Amino acid sequence: MDFQDDISRFISDAPPAHYIVKIQLFSLLTKNSIEKYESGEFEAGGYKWKLVLYPSGNMSKNVKDHISLHLALVGASSLHPDREIHVKFRLFLLDQNNDNYLVVQDALGKEKRFHKMKSECGFDQFIPLKDFNDDSKGYLVEDMCVFGAEVFVCKEINKGKGESLVMEKDAITYKHIWGIENVLSKLDSECHVSKPFNAGKYEWVIKLYPKGKGSGVGSGYFSLYLALADPKTLPPTSKIYTQIILRIVDQKQSSHVVGKFNCWYSASNYENGYLRFMLLSTFTGQLVGYVLKDKCLLEAEVTVHGVVDALS
Repeated sequence: MDFQDDISRFISDAPPAHYIVKIQLFSLLTKNSIEKYESGEFEAGGYKWKLVLYPSGNMSKNVKDHISLHLALVGASSLHPDREIHVKFRLFLLDQNNDNYLVVQDALGKEKRFHKMKSECGFDQFIPLKDFNDDSKGYLVEDMCVFGAEVFVCKEINKGKGESLVMEKDAITYKHIWGIENVLSKLDSECHVSKPFNAGKYEWVIKLYPKGKGSGVGSGYFSLYLALADPKTLPPTSKIYTQIILRIVDQKQSSHVVGKFNCWYSASNYENGYLRFMLLSTFTGQLVGYVLKDKCLLEAEVTVHGVVDALS
């Protein structure tokens, strides 16, 4: 038995138990620029697999002067993100001179993990091309060779829950203008809510509390918030990282009152803003233009910078 780079190689008279790939005119793979060949599917341990052969070495790993041979799990992309398949496997190459097999496996007998993000595993230095092409070795005879595989599923593991955070590289800012007519007659209401508007695939509303909200009630200030229009539609594990700008427009002098903040929105934290955004007496003052002809303009700018969802 030969041990090298955590790989063991030994000779076996027994053929591979699960799959054999016979290749005739092997040299034409390279001549026809076939860098990677995937076998048909075979079943072992309740899962479907493929052999993946790199005739001139795995180029993605800069492997040279070797044949690379891998095992691939079919349908790994459909696995749940928390699921892992632990496997021990052996890969085979027929010695046609002696009618036995070169067997390659992990030297320490370690289990290899297959999952949604890792569907392929094997040996990049399966055999040196110099040895493979040596007639006396018997691996390539009359341009024909035989590879094989044995796959033993040891256990299946569910790792638990997980999440995926996706940040937006070129985040788009959405602007919404809310004009409130007859605003003076609405200042006695507890809360005034805009119509829903879209920003970053989500629906939002601006919420104006003329008498204040929470600890801001009775302070003389009104409260201004931006809220998810229907937080129940957001999964419990989801979060939205946003930059929010809220603005009361001065329609006379452009002396706008602006508030800016960053926060995470979620199903449980669906409304964020300012308890004391502006004094109500200043808002309704005659010398400024926040209320003009009994109308005010409120603006919201929403930039979604990142989204957290459950792994799927």
